[in-house]
Amino acid sequence: MRHPSVTNARAAYVSLALVVAAGAAACGPKDNDANGSGGDSTPHQGGTLTVLNSDPQSDFDPARLYTSGGGNVPSLVFRTLTTRNRADGAAGTKVVPDLATDTGRPSKNATVWTYTLKAGLKYEDGTPITSADIKYGIERSFAPELSGGAPYLRDWLAGAADYQGPYKDKKGLSAIETPDDRTIVFHLNKPEGEFPFLATQTQFTPVPKAKDTGTKYEEHPVSSGPYKVVKNENDGEHLVLERNKYWSASVDDQRKAYPDKIDVHSGLDSSVINQRLSASQGTDAAAVTTDTNLGPAELAKVTGDKELAARVGTGHFGYTNYIAFNPKVKPFDNPKVRQAISYAVDRSSVINAAGGSALAEPATTFLPNQKSFGYTPYDNFPAGDTGNAAKAKELLKEAGYPNGLTVTLTHDNADNFKTSPEIATAIQDALKKAGITVKLQGLEDNNYSDTVHSVKTEPGFFLAAWGADWPSGGPFLAPIFDGRQIVKDGANFNASQLNDASVNAEIDAINKLTDLDAAAKRWGALDKKIGAQALTVPLFHPVYKRLVGKDIKNVVISDWTGVLDISQVAVK
Repeated sequence: MRHPSVTNARAAYVSLALVVAAGAAACGPKDNDANGSGGDSTPHQGGTLTVLNSDPQSDFDPARLYTSGGGNVPSLVFRTLTTRNRADGAAGTKVVPDLATDTGRPSKNATVWTYTLKAGLKYEDGTPITSADIKYGIERSFAPELSGGAPYLRDWLAGAADYQGPYKDKKGLSAIETPDDRTIVFHLNKPEGEFPFLATQTQFTPVPKAKDTGTKYEEHPVSSGPYKVVKNENDGEHLVLERNKYWSASVDDQRKAYPDKIDVHSGLDSSVINQRLSASQGTDAAAVTTDTNLGPAELAKVTGDKELAARVGTGHFGYTNYIAFNPKVKPFDNPKVRQAISYAVDRSSVINAAGGSALAEPATTFLPNQKSFGYTPYDNFPAGDTGNAAKAKELLKEAGYPNGLTVTLTHDNADNFKTSPEIATAIQDALKKAGITVKLQGLEDNNYSDTVHSVKTEPGFFLAAWGADWPSGGPFLAPIFDGRQIVKDGANFNASQLNDASVNAEIDAINKLTDLDAAAKRWGALDKKIGAQALTVPLFHPVYKRLVGKDIKNVVISDWTGVLDISQVAVK
């Protein structure tokens, strides 16, 4: 998260969910009853799956994608060392082997990770996939002209900070060794127990050096997955995938690959997408979306129709919407002012502004309320459902503001139901009851992002949101609260500019753990400890509702991505 390139990825992540999700932790098959109409709901091979999306699948190059768990459409073409478990709910938060035989073998201090590739892996042209191809795929992701992916490899690999990719530096990365065609070894500059999570990112996709066409590679990347690209128009606006005949389920137990063809159409208006899925006429009967949710009005209509309601999948991606404070700006340097605002917030009105309880759940913890993140329930400043104005006034008096105070809340003008005017107005109304006058400062989307993510221009009081790069407390807490991740010149996400030695030390200690269950418990405890400082006010976790066509079968939604997993879908 220390690199400016993350800013755009974060913005995209919100809709996908930041590139891949706009959904989230699934409620499982019971709530995801989109198995198609007709007598036979058993998924069968064959047919064409249509994908109707708002955002184009641009930069379709494994080096340039910033995805969680390998992405959705990308994971049909790009296989990685590890991947997310393609299962409903909490089971889907697990890391499982993909190209590798296991999730990685760490050294005692988790600074060296070794992987062995499965035997019999092939590209779409029938040539074998080797460990050298994975090394090369990672190296090309460092090339400036192929930027856009997650920054972790540059941060974690030993001696990689200044590497400029294989086009400029032919020597490659010494931190990655390939002693034979099926073995690859990574040397890290610090212990990282969550390296198996990172190995799900598309940068770990094998790329044959002889077939690398640089910035044009996205037009026809060489497939290691069940589908190959046969058409890519207008930078991912229209993408057509057909079967890779050299892919075999015998070496890929995660992707079902039921359809014969995947036809992706993007650049569509979200209301049009939902109308087409609802009507399910012609090819739209076998259609899904990977980036468009049902809005409040649409959901109300769908809920009243039993047939449509049966075609809605529900998910909870690891995402938190919150108020951020910059304690370097008065009066937010006073903890009692921050506490007063925490007590005054009316989460019921905020949730109504976000679309209602079907689309948002109240949050009092910064970590999402899922086990994989280490969720530990706490409410340090209990405001109840509608805010505790009396307690807020009491704290303001103690802070030296017996007659209340006036503050400015910065928000995004984008109509996104997250950091938008509706949420800001709900907070303004609630704080007024506690004697706090809130002036609203709305900024256009790009200006908002640039302003709140710069330590030079960051306001004292603004709306923010954070999504998970993978389902763990690490990538959720560290970018926001690790003092060493404060970026003075570039995109900064540590809004409170917290640089607490004990917090930094605990982050390092947890990162050493390869027992992810043990790590999760400590992330939860750390969340509670940081929460006591009132550096943020958690508001809500979004709930995602996605409609599918009437002939869609085998809907799987995991707590990793929170969206329908396209690799599991059948249309016959």
